[in-house]
Amino acid sequence: MESDLENLTATAERVAVEAADLVRDAYESMVAGTSVSVDTKSSETDVVTAVDTASERLIRERLATLRPHDAVLGEEEGTRTAADSSEDTGVTWVVDPIDGTVNFLYGLPWFAVSVAAQIDGATVAGAVVEPASGRRWTATRGRGAWLDGRPLRCSAPESLGVSLLATGFAYQSEQRVRQAELVARLLSKIRDIRRQGSAALDLCAVAAGWVDAFVEHGLHRWDWAAGALVAAEAGAVVTLPGEDPALGEDTILASAPSIAEPLRATLLECGIADV
Repeated sequence: MESDLENLTATAERVAVEAADLVRDAYESMVAGTSVSVDTKSSETDVVTAVDTASERLIRERLATLRPHDAVLGEEEGTRTAADSSEDTGVTWVVDPIDGTVNFLYGLPWFAVSVAAQIDGATVAGAVVEPASGRRWTATRGRGAWLDGRPLRCSAPESLGVSLLATGFAYQSEQRVRQAELVARLLSKIRDIRRQGSAALDLCAVAAGWVDAFVEHGLHRWDWAAGALVAAEAGAVVTLPGEDPALGEDTILASAPSIAEPLRATLLECGIADV
């Protein structure tokens, strides 16, 4: 089983790297002046580009070749069942072809391709690859997390008051207002806030100790599937959406263990459940 999981991680990394190469080429072309086709989804601020679609299509094609009996769940094209249900492996690949599309569109190089393998709804292997920098974040359940092959370990802040918290905001303006009010209440209780625009990379940042915690409402499975495993395997305390209803049914929280309990209590005190 252990080698099977490591093989899944290797596949996730291989496919994510290939998609990241495609995204990087498109990004460099866009920065040089080539236009990119853009459409919207849930709101006028929730964008999807032709590059998102091309990246996901490449990932699906590669997985269909490498793992034809696995299912795929992708942000842009939904669910694809196994090619032959009689040989279904029980593995579902959860894919975000560009996490941080708005950053990509603006030329801000904080975006990533995220590919995760899940069994029974739990992530067992994953890779998050940054097209602009080439950095590769990988994790295997029970085996650890790595950045470009270097083992990762999350931070250990002495107190909540010196902790750096990453977060993100919803696409719907009404919810963003409530999220901003929550942040305003939190600011006096922590070191500072970072809002960088890619949940997958924010979770990886927790794993690296670049931030001490990450919290966000309303993410989809493809946003966190790989990054949450990277954070957890680096030692972070990770609460996935639905696991702690007091925080809100759609809230994800990843935290350095040393502040996990006081951060949760403070979030509740500041009204996170009402966001």
